[in-house]
Amino acid sequence: MPSTLPEGEPAPASGELPPSALRSLGERPFGCYVHVPFCVTRCGYCDFNTYTAAELGPGASQRDYADTAIQEVRLARRVLKDADLPVTTVFFGGGTPTLLPARDLARILRAVDAEFGLAPDAEVTTEANPESVDQAYLEELREAGFTRVSFGMQSAREHVLKVLDRRHTPGRAAQAVQEARKAGFEHVNLDLIYGTPGESEADWRVSLEAAIAAGPDHVSAYALIVEEGTRLAARIRRGEVPMPDDDVAADRYLLADRLLAEAGFAWYEVSNWATSPAARCRHNLLYWTGGDWWGVGPGAHSHVGGTRWWNVKHPAAYAARLAEGVSPAHAREVLAEEDREVERLMLELRLDSGYPLAGVRPRARTAVARALGDGLLEPEAFKRGRMVLTLRGRLLADALVRDLV
Repeated sequence: MPSTLPEGEPAPASGELPPSALRSLGERPFGCYVHVPFCVTRCGYCDFNTYTAAELGPGASQRDYADTAIQEVRLARRVLKDADLPVTTVFFGGGTPTLLPARDLARILRAVDAEFGLAPDAEVTTEANPESVDQAYLEELREAGFTRVSFGMQSAREHVLKVLDRRHTPGRAAQAVQEARKAGFEHVNLDLIYGTPGESEADWRVSLEAAIAAGPDHVSAYALIVEEGTRLAARIRRGEVPMPDDDVAADRYLLADRLLAEAGFAWYEVSNWATSPAARCRHNLLYWTGGDWWGVGPGAHSHVGGTRWWNVKHPAAYAARLAEGVSPAHAREVLAEEDREVERLMLELRLDSGYPLAGVRPRARTAVARALGDGLLEPEAFKRGRMVLTLRGRLLADALVRDLV
C-alpha cells in the first residue's frame, strides 16, 4: 500500500462504477482487501500508508476503526448492487492489522460475510508483526474464521533488524509460527527481506535457515527497495549506510531459491515459494491473474472489471467521508484494453504458469526470440505455447517485461 496516490479522474461521491465495470461482474473471482493503517513505530524502509499514534491527529482512532471499515463494506454492497459475489479471499494488510483487538478484525470479517457471503473454502489472511500477537490472540482469530497468517520476520540477525528499524527479537518470528500452528492455522507465511546494508551472505543464510526451521508452508522473500522519503533513504544519502547492491541482491535470491527448494518449497511467483499448491496465497494470485477486489481502508486500491480506484489517504479524511455517507474514493481510472493486456503480461509472466505466446504483440516477437536464446524462458514451456521464466529469467524479469511492452 504505497503512501503516494496516482493521478486519475475524480471518483463520484456515490462510489458508483461505470456500466463497463459491472457488465461481467461475477465472472472472475472476487476478493476483499482490508487496509489497517496503524503501526507502533515506522520502520525506516517503509513507504506504506501507515500512521503511528502520534501521526494520526484528530478525527481518527484505532478504537473506532472497525466501525468505519464496516461502513465501507456496506457501501461496497450498495455499489455492486445485487450481483452474486461470494468472497473467495479476504486479506487484512497494513500497517499492522493485529494492533486492533482480534474481535475487531473478526467483526470486519463478519460484515464481509453478511454483505457478500464468504465462499465455503474462502482464504482469510492477516498480516502480523511477530511481537503483536500471542497464542490466545491467534486462537481468537482462528475461531473467527481466519485461515492464514503472515508474519513479518524480515531477518534472523539482530544487526540487520536494527538497520530496518524492526523491533522484534530475532527468534520471535519462529516462536510466533509455533503459536499459530498450536492455534490451528494450517497455512503460515514468513516474509523475508534481503540486501539490507550490512547484511552478509552468512547473515542471509542464517535467516533463510531459521525461517525454514520455523515450519511455515510459505515464504516470501523480497529485495530491499530504498524508497524516497524514508528514513533509510536519508541515512544512505548521508553516507551512514551503503546503497543496496543489485549484484549482491541477485546472489541472495539464488541462495534463497536453492535453500528453499532443498527444503521442499517451490517457487510459484518470482518472490514467493510454497510447499504445496494449497499453501499458495490465493489472494495474491487473484491480483496477479486479473480478478476483482474491493479495497477497504484509507489509501486502499480496488479493481472491478477494468475500473481501478483508490481511497483518500489519511484515516481522518477516510472516516469523515464515510460518516457523511460519501464514498472515500479519491480518484479512479478506466483501463483501456491495451493497458489491461500490458498489466496482464507484467503480472502473469512472474508466475510459474507463465504467459501465453498468443498474447504477445507482433512487434515484441523479436524480444521473445531473444529472451529464449538468452536462456530467460523455459524451452519446453515455449513449445507448449507459454512463456515461463527460467531461474535466470526470474532475476531479469523486470527488464524482460520492459522489452516486451
